[in-house]
Amino acid sequence: MSYGEKAAALQRFGEHVNPMKLRTLRHAGLDILEARREGARVWDEDGRCFIDCVTAAGCFNVGRRNPAVVARLQQALADLDIGTFLLCSRAKADLAARLAELLPGDLQYAMFGAGGGEVVDFALKLARGYTRRPGIVSAKGAYHGHTGFALSAIGRPQYREPFEPLLPHFTQVPYGDLAALAEAVGPATAAVILEPIQGEGGIRIPPQGYMAGVRRLCDERGALLILDEIQTGFGRTGRLWACEHEGVVPDVITLGKSLGGGLYPITAACFRAPLGDFLMAHPFVHLSTFGGADLGCAVGLATIDYIVEHDLPGHAEQMGERFRTGFATLLARHGAVLREVRQRGLMMGLQFTDDSHGPRLSYELAQRGVLAIYTGNDPSVMRLQPALVIEPAEVDTVLEALDGALAALAAPAAEGGIAVARTRRRPLASE
Repeated sequence: MSYGEKAAALQRFGEHVNPMKLRTLRHAGLDILEARREGARVWDEDGRCFIDCVTAAGCFNVGRRNPAVVARLQQALADLDIGTFLLCSRAKADLAARLAELLPGDLQYAMFGAGGGEVVDFALKLARGYTRRPGIVSAKGAYHGHTGFALSAIGRPQYREPFEPLLPHFTQVPYGDLAALAEAVGPATAAVILEPIQGEGGIRIPPQGYMAGVRRLCDERGALLILDEIQTGFGRTGRLWACEHEGVVPDVITLGKSLGGGLYPITAACFRAPLGDFLMAHPFVHLSTFGGADLGCAVGLATIDYIVEHDLPGHAEQMGERFRTGFATLLARHGAVLREVRQRGLMMGLQFTDDSHGPRLSYELAQRGVLAIYTGNDPSVMRLQPALVIEPAEVDTVLEALDGALAALAAPAAEGGIAVARTRRRPLASE
């Protein structure tokens, strides 16, 4: 595609989709149009190559256009479509059974959706319907989606305030604070919903023992525990499920993003056998036209097979250790701008000394062939979530880009700020 054609496409995006998004991305050097996609990399339509550390917040655990998953989708297209959501489905049954086999404890049933917010909505509805209690407790800084019930549990006021009043009986407490949670959970609490690691909240990892303490508290007070593993699941943290780090089994777990292999949108809320009693009495209480489409289930099975057969959780742990070694060097070298590293496996966050560093670092990294962006609820933290198939040489390339970008981040402060940084465009890696 020529420069003029790309510019025209971006102009159409600004005129007909979201002008402010385009303006923001352009400011951060991320106004690219994805063309070729392969493994941990993506190419702009003008031929520039990037290592993708955004991955749509974890949608591409098996890599971009994974050949095995693409082949399964192509095979499914020969016989399947989305299916009729009111009928029974072999594809749904097979995927639900596979999830039950791999999930911890007795998480037996699955309700499928097309987006993360949709299955969070169902999880919260199920908790209220099963317990007949109204209260939901979530954490400050949390992200659970932008739909109705999920929006009420989200931890950033800017997302909620334009639509208030939202649903009643939602309470938020500081993440990782078990004492605060104990004060909030009472006889009227239906469920506690948490991320095992907060993604948009700034890659916040709770203190060791926190999740186990939450599980005990919920058991003592008759509340359900919902774990949102939409970002952390399917090997991201070095375990198949992040809850395995503390041996915690939730009552409901929400899954998504990577389940679709980056090719077909599909999500799931999986729940323990006793909660199925509620659906026995209300079998049609939650319906989704596109949730668990037969094509999506075929892709989901292929994605799971690839993750398990290639031990992507183990690979994520190994590549995470390689990053960890590099981060130690970066902290020692760039302490003026880099304050802290937060990491478990390939779920990684770099906290800066100033909130403005996030957008500026996105720009500098893009000039060095790496796509990354700060977390939605904490702009002081740069999120790095590459595909779990990333190779050692690609890890080293990201670390080298970070080294140069952090050095450039410190330099403009004395020379006039980001405008100076923008004059220092470096050639991008390309293939």
